[in-house]
Amino acid sequence: MGLILPQIASADIFWAFRNEDGSTNWQYVANFSTSILIIALSVTALRLLLSQRQANRYNKELESIRRQLEDRVEERTANLNHSNQLLKNSNLALAEEIKEHLTTTERLASSEAYIGSILHSMPFMLVGLDGDNIVTQWNLEAEKVSGCKNSQIKGQNLWKKYPQIPLSQDQVDQARSEKEILLFKSFRKDYKYFNVTIYPLQEQKETGAVIIIDDVTEQVNANNLLVQRDKMASVGEMAAIMAQDINLPLNATLKDLHSVRQALTEELLDPIWLNELIENALIRGQQSKNVVENLLSFSKTKGDKKSIEQINTIIDHSIDLAESLLSVNCGLRFRDIDVNCDYEDDNLQIRCHATELQQVFLSLFRYSCQQLGKVDEADHIPNIRILVRSDQEDIVIQINHNGATISSEEQRFIFEPYSGHELSGDKYRLESRLTFTQFIVVNQHHGQITVASDNGDGTTFHLRFPRTG
Repeated sequence: MGLILPQIASADIFWAFRNEDGSTNWQYVANFSTSILIIALSVTALRLLLSQRQANRYNKELESIRRQLEDRVEERTANLNHSNQLLKNSNLALAEEIKEHLTTTERLASSEAYIGSILHSMPFMLVGLDGDNIVTQWNLEAEKVSGCKNSQIKGQNLWKKYPQIPLSQDQVDQARSEKEILLFKSFRKDYKYFNVTIYPLQEQKETGAVIIIDDVTEQVNANNLLVQRDKMASVGEMAAIMAQDINLPLNATLKDLHSVRQALTEELLDPIWLNELIENALIRGQQSKNVVENLLSFSKTKGDKKSIEQINTIIDHSIDLAESLLSVNCGLRFRDIDVNCDYEDDNLQIRCHATELQQVFLSLFRYSCQQLGKVDEADHIPNIRILVRSDQEDIVIQINHNGATISSEEQRFIFEPYSGHELSGDKYRLESRLTFTQFIVVNQHHGQITVASDNGDGTTFHLRFPRTG
């Protein structure tokens, strides 16, 4: 059986190529084999072609992938380099910032030390408080005045630790609540004077305050001495001028009496002449009496309270007194001067010491009379113009005369304090002083007084007083 199968198989392979006689047609076999081979080769070639094309496509895809990978690598590399550069720059910037921070810290520490040195070297007490009145700042002057060291009082309640401080807790609370700077003067029982300033801290998280306490005891004492000196100088000036007003008629009266006594000795009496001498003596005696009465009236009302008076009435009364009191050595009397008054309102009122203002106007009239008496011109008509007007707050008074003008230098010293050596050394300067007048206007009545003088408009005194009503 096994031998028969191969024979059948072999016969089967070539059966299609046998001739009728049973022989094998090898030409057919060759052609068929060639055809099969050609077909196989064609299929193989086709498959190789397809494989080649597929391989090319895969190669292209791989190349594309490779390029993409290379691009990504380059991009990643560039990003990494950029990140490294940024990191390097950041490190440099951080190092520079740290350096600047250290420099700023040093400067801040230096500035803080400098400010602390300034605060500690200030010649007044400087106290810092927080919202609970706990001391946060206490300089060296505060230590010196209070006797409390910075380490002892800092962090403590101010009034519990130093109750002698010349201000109250209510005043600090007031400055905080009103958010305004509070200034006031304080006096202690040990005759110490202080200027106190409270600065509320604004735009801060905590509502604290800074307190400045300046010891002005020496300044106040010096000012008191200066005021006392000016008062004494003013009294001396007034006494000298009053003595002159009394001395002039007294000397003339003594001279007339001496003439009468000489006439009686020589028995050469003329009744008319004698009557004229007696009349002149009576007039001069009345002048001296008026001066003394005015001085006594002024001294009696000096300490009285101020009263509300009409300024026009005071000026009119001063003019009446001047007509009976004032004259100068050249013979010009105040009554010989043409006085014109221009009152804007007859009811202007002022709170004042009436006799003091009368003394002011008498002094100005006396000064004007002196300057008018210095003009030696035949056609000169001496006149004084008085203008009184008011604005919203003040009464304005102008007293103008057409006498001799005064220089700029004389205008500067006309209100300067009087000194005793000028009595004998410089009579003109003594008569030109209006120190007491300025003292009454400025210190006693809170007003202002100035002078202006030129050849065109003459000399004008400008006075301003606070208006009442």
